[in-house]
Amino acid sequence: MSTEHASIDLEIGQIVAERQVHLSREDLVRYAGASGDFNPIHFRDDVASRVGLPGVLAHGMLTMGLAVETVVPWLGDAGRIVEYGVRFTRPVVVDAEDGADVSVTATVGAIDEDTVRIDLTVRSADVTVLGKSQVRVRMV
Repeated sequence: MSTEHASIDLEIGQIVAERQVHLSREDLVRYAGASGDFNPIHFRDDVASRVGLPGVLAHGMLTMGLAVETVVPWLGDAGRIVEYGVRFTRPVVVDAEDGADVSVTATVGAIDEDTVRIDLTVRSADVTVLGKSQVRVRMV
C-alpha cells in the first residue's frame, strides 16, 4: 500500500513518524487557558502533593493531542484521521525547572483495504504514559 505523501510501501512494524516534545509549566498554563481546564494539579505543586500526586501533571488531553499530532505531517492532512483512542496509563509529571520530555513513535500496526492503524508509543521519564494509543487513518 502506498500513500500519496510517501513513495514507499507500508509494512507492519514500520515507523512512519517520531518526535520529542518538551513541556514546561508555561505550556501547561497556556493549555489550561485554551482548554478551560484550570484544575490546580496542572500548575500548583502544593495542591498536587496534597492530593497524593508525584508533582504537577500535564493535562491528559494535552498529552493525547501531542501524540496524535505526530502523524499529521506524515499524512499531510489531519482530515484523513478517522478514529483515535488511548488509555491513560501514567501521568506526565512536569517539573517546575526541568519540565518534561514526551517521546512519540508512530508505527504501522495493521493495514486494511482503505485504512491503516498506526500504533503510537508515548513515553515520558522512561515509562509509557498512554496505552493502546491507536489512530486509524484513511490512506486513499
